Amino acid sequence: MESFEELLVQAEVAHGHLCAGQILGVRMAMLACRRLGVTDPRGAERKKLVTFIEIDRCATDAIGLVTGCRLGRRALKFRDWGKMAATFLNLETGRAIRIVALENSRELARERYPDIENKGKQQSMAYRELADEELFREQWVTVELPPREMPGYKGGRVTCAECGEGVNFDRFVERDGQHFCFSCASPSLRYWQPAEAPQPGADPASDSAT
Repeated sequence: MESFEELLVQAEVAHGHLCAGQILGVRMAMLACRRLGVTDPRGAERKKLVTFIEIDRCATDAIGLVTGCRLGRRALKFRDWGKMAATFLNLETGRAIRIVALENSRELARERYPDIENKGKQQSMAYRELADEELFREQWVTVELPPREMPGYKGGRVTCAECGEGVNFDRFVERDGQHFCFSCASPSLRYWQPAEAPQPGADPASDSAT
């Protein structure tokens, strides 16, 4: 694995800027790899890790960069729990560790760099230097990963009886012998709702302004 500083440079390029969250994510992922005995997560051991992320913030991009886990490879799992935490599973050994960023790390950053007024810079400086035990809480856990959640799994594909769209990985509801996608099975839970198409030549900006 590359050094901490090398990974920070790569994280900055991938994310677009370097911030305290990126530093925290790089350190969290590096710590997890050490605990799980994974030394080359993006190379020879690229198929060993599955990572569950519990927040959609800057640290998530850094964790994905260090571990090589990607949504497109089905090795990165997102759980929208709003916690600066992640669980790392070694598929080869079955061992898993959940790492949580401690709430008092911000206070420690203020104590270490009281002369820096900008909180982001204050935290960025401190998160480079604080010990792992000052930044994180570690917990060994078990993770049951069914075949349908495994990277490389190729399950059957069905067509929704209502919208006609294809559905992968058993993400459907069966009713009266028919398959329905989650969107059609529970319309009230959709993150989108149908809207009228704009008229030809209409200006979308003027519609939103009225």
